[in-house]
Amino acid sequence: MRRLLKNTLVLAVATGLAATAVPSAAQADAQGRPGHDRYKRVAYFVQWGIYGRDYHVKDVETSGAAAKLTHINYAFGNVGEEGTCVSFDAWADWQRGVPAEQSVDGVADADDQPLKGNLNQLKKLKAKHPGLKVLMSLGGWSGSKYFSDAVLTPEARTKLAASCVDLWLKGNLPGLPEGAGAGVFDGIDLDWEWPGSDGNEGNVIRPEDKQNFTLFVAELRRQMKAFDRDSELTAFLPAAAAKMDAGFEVRKVFDQLDFATVQGYDLHGTWETQTGHQANLLTDRRDPNPVRYSVDQSVKDLISRGAPKRKIVIGVPAYGHGWTGVKTKGKGNGLYAPATGAAPGKWEAGSEDYKDLVKKPGKRYRDMLTGTMWLYDGNEFWSYDDPTVMLQKAAYIRLKGLGGSMMWSIDQDDAKASLTSALYSILR
Repeated sequence: MRRLLKNTLVLAVATGLAATAVPSAAQADAQGRPGHDRYKRVAYFVQWGIYGRDYHVKDVETSGAAAKLTHINYAFGNVGEEGTCVSFDAWADWQRGVPAEQSVDGVADADDQPLKGNLNQLKKLKAKHPGLKVLMSLGGWSGSKYFSDAVLTPEARTKLAASCVDLWLKGNLPGLPEGAGAGVFDGIDLDWEWPGSDGNEGNVIRPEDKQNFTLFVAELRRQMKAFDRDSELTAFLPAAAAKMDAGFEVRKVFDQLDFATVQGYDLHGTWETQTGHQANLLTDRRDPNPVRYSVDQSVKDLISRGAPKRKIVIGVPAYGHGWTGVKTKGKGNGLYAPATGAAPGKWEAGSEDYKDLVKKPGKRYRDMLTGTMWLYDGNEFWSYDDPTVMLQKAAYIRLKGLGGSMMWSIDQDDAKASLTSALYSILR
């Protein structure tokens, strides 16, 4: 009964806040200026979205999302084998001439202008939204191979921090005039996946990664503040307590960070042979897995390790995980049922964008007790978040006194920014 009442309250608060959170014109103007946002509303913009996905910085503006965000994390910058910050794709970042129809302000890049590409578009977007901050996110799943080497010694940590500040904050981009990229980034987001524990195959991993990460965060913070005292430093943290303990001195790291985002998704996926919730807000007692993950459990794990609530930002997905060959007896809803493999997806098997999932046929189920929804058509099972789930998660963030939300990734939201708008309706 206590659990039922608690979650009914969450829904009631979400509905009530959504109904009353329409600000006056003066309030709306204040929210657009720096320092007026209690809650962080972060979204990742993926560098490679300009290719097959045909998603551009301009789309963040035309969808209405830009006005509802406090931060954009640009994914990703790389830590190279030499232990320095480098670009994953200089062509996308600053070399590509953006045509008028893809430009934030409708003006095409000139052939002779130094800064082009996504970085110039982000600069234009910031000009339209002075309260919006853009952070360079370093690493990611496929870009964390050399992090361990790059923070191994004091000299290495100093070198890496200096190169990151020089490249992304001072804007000294290879092949361009000095400082050509200045003013694009307001800080750095560290996305090392994962210190001290397995990430992508081939990553360098050491037991001392945990302490070295703390030392690097302190050194990077020192150098960033020496250059710009207002620059922000954030990090992306894992959902699993075992990975927190293997790689992060939580209290010490949070002391150095403006805030940290915790992975609130990929809790279950097609690496498992049965279906499950990929981003459940609350723990499902029916989950047959030996470890029962939830956003709430990850938050509790961070707080118990010394993280201040106001600095914890919850990751939310704009995509879903899907299984195929899911069969249940009778009128089963497909949850925790065996599957034969990953369901087909537009970009990769087992994964699909919200904007495409919302159009899929099948019956949709909702569980307010866990903060979840899913789609099951008798064969395919998809776990994903819709605007109602986002409202519940946003209400949870407010009720718990947390720092805000982070979405991976903005290109997966629909053309009306429905998920972004749902979060914004509560977290402002």
